[in-house]
Amino acid sequence: MSWAEKNESMRDALRSLNKANRNIPKGFGAMSQAAMEGDLLDGKTKEMVALSIAIGVRCEPCVGFHVEALAKQGASREELAEMLAMCVQMGGGPVLMYAAKALEAWDELTA
Repeated sequence: MSWAEKNESMRDALRSLNKANRNIPKGFGAMSQAAMEGDLLDGKTKEMVALSIAIGVRCEPCVGFHVEALAKQGASREELAEMLAMCVQMGGGPVLMYAAKALEAWDELTA
């Protein structure tokens, strides 16, 4: 399954969950919006942080979503690769595997 398909499949699953309990999207959406507010860090930096955490906790759907968002924020592949090096330095072998997934997602989603 492609990364675009994985992202859409996860969006479908989230839509189902959101219909089952309307408080989930309302609360999480408010938290997400609040996290993106402020002007000391730009959106690209905030997405770099989010992606690095997604990689560190090994959340594949999060990797797909935040790679997509990072590309929309204007990041470059080189910036991503530099951030991935820090992720691997901090997280070791298991994070290395998810760093590779993130780069794979980047290459596909930005092609």
